[in-house]
Amino acid sequence: MRTMKLGSSPLDVPVVAVGCMRINSLDSKDAEHFVRSAMEAGANFFDHADIYGTGTCEEIFADAVQMSPQVRENLILQSKCGIRKGMFDFSKEHILNSVDGILQRLRTEYLDVLLLHRPDALVEPEEVAEAFDQLEREGKVRHFGVSNQNPNQIALLKKYVKQPLVANQLQLSITNTTMIDSGINVNMENDAAVNRDGSILDYCRLHDITIQPWSPFQYGFFEGVFLGNEKFPELNAKIDEIAAKYDVSNTTIAIAWLLRHPAKMQPVTGTMNIGRLQDCVKASEIHLTRPEWYEIYRAAGNVLP
Repeated sequence: MRTMKLGSSPLDVPVVAVGCMRINSLDSKDAEHFVRSAMEAGANFFDHADIYGTGTCEEIFADAVQMSPQVRENLILQSKCGIRKGMFDFSKEHILNSVDGILQRLRTEYLDVLLLHRPDALVEPEEVAEAFDQLEREGKVRHFGVSNQNPNQIALLKKYVKQPLVANQLQLSITNTTMIDSGINVNMENDAAVNRDGSILDYCRLHDITIQPWSPFQYGFFEGVFLGNEKFPELNAKIDEIAAKYDVSNTTIAIAWLLRHPAKMQPVTGTMNIGRLQDCVKASEIHLTRPEWYEIYRAAGNVLP
């Protein structure tokens, strides 16, 4: 699979990441087969979080990949921390404890990337900086980033944190395009012009932060997938038309639409179906034309000014 640099880091990563939130839905044999098949397809970047399955997803993954020092060399592991029951927590103590738990469950000595998972209203960036410094010094985390954060939240962290923030995981799909809509509808009085996230798309491009779209097939907030959904007849007709042109699946085109954006995003898949994952990987070979990209965008119900 095609690779890219993750943000401003020297880390070469596949352009499609494998999300492991649902790996606990597989039995041990199927989990092993899924992980092995992903790696054979060049999808060796695995995204985790300490809350996925309350930690069991990381344990299942470590068993499935048969973690060892030799195996670890071929993996790129990312995990997230900061969500606790009923609250968010970016305290130094919680970050450090979370990473120790993640490493224990993944049976590894280090994470390639650690993301702070959803903004903490009570964040004290000085504590985050101390936690990052200690994790880097101890060799437990090599690169750092955030998730679901807007430009000023990132800027506040950057004031204190010396490590580059290389990624920002954000919800983005063909049917969830608010960060794109507001940039197209500048100086307009329609709903699409409302800037809900502080121009995070442009901010990440300006500061070499890779956007990692999560739920790339979902509409709304986990309301369901748009592919093949009767609620989106025009969109599916257009996607199917373009998929037929390239002789690929609609899944491939949905990911290719994200990869076509010049921000050089890294979509995070959520499927545990090997065939669908292979379709996602195939998107790295497809380069949609500008007219095709806009045709899909408009078919989703977006109106150009």
